[in-house]
Amino acid sequence: MSRRKVLVTGASGLIGGLLLNRLSDRYEFSGLNRRPVPGIPCAQADIADFDAIRPAFDGIETVVHLAGYTGSAEDPAVTDWHGNLYGHMVGTRHVYEASRQAGVKRVVFISSGCVVLGYERDFPYNHLVAGEYDQVPETWPMVDETWPIRPDGVYGAAKAFGENLGHVYSDMHGISVLCLRIGAVLDTDRPKLRRQYPGYLSHRDITHAIERCIEAPEELKFGIFDIISNNRWAWRSIASARRVLGYDPQDSAEAYTLDD
Repeated sequence: MSRRKVLVTGASGLIGGLLLNRLSDRYEFSGLNRRPVPGIPCAQADIADFDAIRPAFDGIETVVHLAGYTGSAEDPAVTDWHGNLYGHMVGTRHVYEASRQAGVKRVVFISSGCVVLGYERDFPYNHLVAGEYDQVPETWPMVDETWPIRPDGVYGAAKAFGENLGHVYSDMHGISVLCLRIGAVLDTDRPKLRRQYPGYLSHRDITHAIERCIEAPEELKFGIFDIISNNRWAWRSIASARRVLGYDPQDSAEAYTLDD
């Protein structure tokens, strides 16, 4: 039986590497990246260049869209707005359009909790991210995908654009678009700062969440899901991801302390 063909944009990044290392026995991966990725076929192109990336989508069943703007350290002339405009907004539009033209069935769009991190300015979420647990009530309202978006900056606003454009492509062209508002996936696979405890997302859990999206029923045409680990001080709800995707996180931030 042939394996599902999955194109990963931004395959050389941390999450891309996790997918390749942990799921290559299940899927036939290829990459779309600005530099080569060992072990898989890889088209080298910038997602802001539609003609350059378009051939990478032919014959693909599922796209996992990870690529985007990660900062301007390599090129100080690139501003935060310019980077987000082309790396996230224009680039994501190109990914959806290339998927449409190539007949891709599903795009898994890796969004971000930054779409709603503006709520951290309010009580009690401000105390949760500060680690001031004696200042929070026993329970608190959990933010989910039904709450109004509240980005904490240009990056979060650009990710919200990607979610909304995905809904357009789903409605107008029948592509299944599943958006994951992921938490903090860290190179150390453990929290580095107190503020990361509510939104920590382990390597095992992010890989599991993306796999659940790849395997979701074809009739699931659109969805936005918060994805974090099973954290005690979380304020974003993963109930929808549990119910719809079968997401079952195994890890939690509280397994680690900052001084051990």
